[in-house]
Amino acid sequence: MAQTVALVETIKRCLKQQKITYHELAEKLDLSEANVKRMFSKRNFTLSRLDEICQVLEMEITDVIMEMSNSGSTLNELSEEQERELVSDNKLVLVTFLVVNQWTFEEILANYNLKPTELIQLLAKLDRMRFIDLLPGNRVRLLISRNFRWIPKGPVYQFFVQNIPKDFFHCDFEPMKGELLLFFNGLLSKASNKQMQRSMHRLAQEFDELNREDAKLPLNQRYGSTLVVAMRPWELEMFKQFRHAPNPKFEKQNYHLDEV
Repeated sequence: MAQTVALVETIKRCLKQQKITYHELAEKLDLSEANVKRMFSKRNFTLSRLDEICQVLEMEITDVIMEMSNSGSTLNELSEEQERELVSDNKLVLVTFLVVNQWTFEEILANYNLKPTELIQLLAKLDRMRFIDLLPGNRVRLLISRNFRWIPKGPVYQFFVQNIPKDFFHCDFEPMKGELLLFFNGLLSKASNKQMQRSMHRLAQEFDELNREDAKLPLNQRYGSTLVVAMRPWELEMFKQFRHAPNPKFEKQNYHLDEV
């Protein structure tokens, strides 16, 4: 039974990766959408039906079995050497973040000035890092887990720290264009600071969940969106000149917070 569940979940994952909805699958199988949903919910497939679904996916049954067997092999973090390799090539950084957001090979070529052979080489690098599996037909399967993170203060982190201030904030932040900048300043206790950090982590998790949910939509209905959330004990540099002495409360050893 466990293998059946794993097989069905693998098929569902393959459909999602190729952005094939139950409605589209039903049309290709000459079934009603309700029948397809029932088939998946009850996990009731004949071999002939499984073969038909594989044809829709342009995969062999052996490909699905291999996908199922590899489903537990997920990556939580790259090595520092791998991160350095990644940020050494701006095109590789670009392709990395596109595949994370489930762009297809064809969509990348249609929107960016990359040659097919060049894109294959970039994807092959990510394959060697075990960040993705580069499958037949230039399809991509992500190997990163939901808990994947970049190394704290590592090469990728430093790459974005260097580029975000001068690029991201060069904007008028107009809400009607999907832009928003909120700025607050106040005096918080250490306990309140911790509470705000927990709220920031929850917001980041919500962003990630919405991103994964919207991956089901066509590319023309999704827009590159970046959320930057930050908080720190801080005083504007121009104000510091008016102090009698440096503020001791901002010294790291005095304001150290336990792990949130």
